Amino acid sequence: MDDAAIADVSHSALTPLSFLLRSVAVFPGKVAVVDGARSLTWAELADHVAHAAGALRAAGIESGDRVAVLAPNTLPCLAAHFSVPLRHAVLVTINIRLAAAEIQYILEHSGAKLLIVDAELAPQVAAVVAQLPALRTIVIDDNADAPAVGDDVARALATGGRKVVRYADLVAAASPVEITAAIPDERMPLAINYTSGTTGRPKGVLYTHRGAYLNALGQVITFKLDARSVYLWTLPLFHCNGWTYPWAIAAVGGQHVLLRKVEPERVFELLQRHAVSHMCAAPTVLIMLANHPAFASVELPGKLTIATGGAPPAPAVIASVEATGADIQHIYGLTETYGPHTICEWQPAWDGADPAMRAQRKSRQGVPSVTAVEMRVVDEDMNDVPADGETQGEVIMHGNNVMAGYYLDREATAQAFRGGWFHSGDAAVLHPDGYIEIRDRKKDIIISGGENISTVEVERTLYGHPAVMEVAVVGVPDDKWGEVPKAFVTVKPGATLTEAELIAFCREQLAGFKCPKSVVFGDLPKTATGKIQKFVLRDAEWKGRAKRVN
Repeated sequence: MDDAAIADVSHSALTPLSFLLRSVAVFPGKVAVVDGARSLTWAELADHVAHAAGALRAAGIESGDRVAVLAPNTLPCLAAHFSVPLRHAVLVTINIRLAAAEIQYILEHSGAKLLIVDAELAPQVAAVVAQLPALRTIVIDDNADAPAVGDDVARALATGGRKVVRYADLVAAASPVEITAAIPDERMPLAINYTSGTTGRPKGVLYTHRGAYLNALGQVITFKLDARSVYLWTLPLFHCNGWTYPWAIAAVGGQHVLLRKVEPERVFELLQRHAVSHMCAAPTVLIMLANHPAFASVELPGKLTIATGGAPPAPAVIASVEATGADIQHIYGLTETYGPHTICEWQPAWDGADPAMRAQRKSRQGVPSVTAVEMRVVDEDMNDVPADGETQGEVIMHGNNVMAGYYLDREATAQAFRGGWFHSGDAAVLHPDGYIEIRDRKKDIIISGGENISTVEVERTLYGHPAVMEVAVVGVPDDKWGEVPKAFVTVKPGATLTEAELIAFCREQLAGFKCPKSVVFGDLPKTATGKIQKFVLRDAEWKGRAKRVN
């Protein structure tokens, strides 16, 4: 036997598709997905995926084509995490909170040929579809929880000879595709996840089959997932492909419990009804749950592990949630690292810690996960900062779960990968025990409810108003979202402008969560050279409060 034959026998390409194959073989009759009143076993989910992939084939989707999904946490969105890669196509999940113009940009930049859209979000697409000639097929999921699509919206979607079909009809009519884990190359693109546009236009982050496989295994190991695990989808599937949990749950034959919208009463109900064992939630979701009147009476039916990230949770929030018996696991990462890169790994020596110390320890970002491998905190010359818990540097990463680059943006990729490491743009300190702690952002990014907001993008929009002369946007404290945008505006002489008018103007062009929640009119503080001193505005807003950043 020659070397090539030996290598062929001893290697299988890494792909999350193999997880689905295994669970179908091992747990065919076990419940895989609960979506409202509907549930599917692993065998039934696999059959659904096979028909969905067949539907993509019938629609002309070939290897390398981009298939977009604009939907909340629903069965079509979950199934697409398997059906799209089964066609060797590339999945593009889109943030459902974006404005129509932002959705248009992502569909245009990715070159998506087919879009699966929830009926509730169809009007957003209808508003911009005329500018998307590459989008040839729109598949509408009009499930029982979504309102019907109006005739005017349906007509708009079909402009330009575009095919518009119902998801249920398309899948039912399709011939199934054989589910296989055979792929040409484990480094081929599996997904493109768009950033929040913190430095201007959103960038398309390329995920590979190999990276998704290894990151999913990292979640399995870190959060001790197995066939008894029941995972509640409070985390959006569109965000970093749900931190790779669609594939992590499939790896162990666990159970998905889909949640269309995060509402405290519904979360509490599902936790108890399905004996949920795991969930992921941004700190803002934890705050929402912990401050709900029914929270104090919640009785967990068993052990509940909650992974939280997106912004460092306050120790008080951790303590209040863990008082219910839940176990908080703090993770840190970026879209460019498939979501989680680090875990605040619990040390056995801390077992006897009091609740305050326990919460303080858990508020740190921690160490790389098992499959992430490498991370450093460095100065501007890429020298490691001392592990003194005081000297700040930039967090840089290297390894299995770093993106393959930015789609169609070699310049941005080269800048992010300078020196052979991925530069996060996050400033942190390194503690003597090797755990990192994020201290600030290198740029003026606002993190609101786990979503990144570019102040430059918001300012650019506000400058488009004819009455605005100068503007500065900073993040200010908010009990629910952590921080929200606030605009400081100087109006042009002779012009008049109200807070409500300016916010409404912004909402016409940006997603609601990016728009200022309040506006102050007046002169702006500046340096001698005329540069606006944003730090003066920000420091005044945060005086006496600890700024929560990611």
